[in-house]
Amino acid sequence: MAVFNSLSDRLQDTFDSLRGKGRLTEDDINVAMREIRLALLEADVNFRVVRAFVSRCREQCLDAEVLSSLNPTQNIVRIVLDELTKLLGSEDTEL
Repeated sequence: MAVFNSLSDRLQDTFDSLRGKGRLTEDDINVAMREIRLALLEADVNFRVVRAFVSRCREQCLDAEVLSSLNPTQNIVRIVLDELTKLLGSEDTEL
C-alpha cells in the first residue's frame, strides 16, 4: 500500500507544479514526463512499460490543442489518467 501512496504523492506533486500556468511549454511537458517516469520506476514498474507509457503520454501532450488549451494542466491529468486506465485495464475481472 505504501508504494501506491508514494506513487500517488509523486504524481500529485508533478501535477501541482503545472497548476497556475496559463500555457504549457514543451519544456514544462518534458519535465512533467520525466517526473512521471521517475515515479513509475521508483514504484518498480518495468522500464519498458514506463518508456512506452511516457512516450504515448508525451506525444498526446505535445499536441497543439493541449499546449494552447484553456486549462492545460487538466488536459495533462486526463491524458495520464486515460493512459493509466489503458495500461491497467478498464474491465473488472475475477481472480
